[in-house]
Amino acid sequence: MGRPTKKTPEVVERILTLLSSGKTLCSICEPDDMPDRDQVYRWMQDDADFRGMIKDAREKGYDAIADECVKIADFAALDTLISEKTGNPMIDSEWVQRSKLRIDTRLRLLAKWSPKRYGDKMEVTGTGLAPVLKITIGGDVN
Repeated sequence: MGRPTKKTPEVVERILTLLSSGKTLCSICEPDDMPDRDQVYRWMQDDADFRGMIKDAREKGYDAIADECVKIADFAALDTLISEKTGNPMIDSEWVQRSKLRIDTRLRLLAKWSPKRYGDKMEVTGTGLAPVLKITIGGDVN
């Protein structure tokens, strides 16, 4: 049995649910029982309603990814390990750096995918002789 090419309500619901939970379309289309990404893009091209549903699901997914960043940052259980030499707790810098990378990657993608909500905002204010550059990190995030 090959990958599905017919857009059924079940496949659409699964795609929308997973996108809303913060999964990428690439990861959703990975299993053999799901259509490939190109097929989903063809459905989007041919069906404006489906395209709108995908857009809405992705917007919800962006918030899920932002929530995931907070969870990653708050999870500190593996930030320390016990030194084999001294038996004392010490920072596990590899784990901390990996967590930082996971958060940074997600935030950079959010800034590209939804710049109005998650991107940095630059604004020039002041007079012509005394301009002031104002940078707001994170856009209009609530």
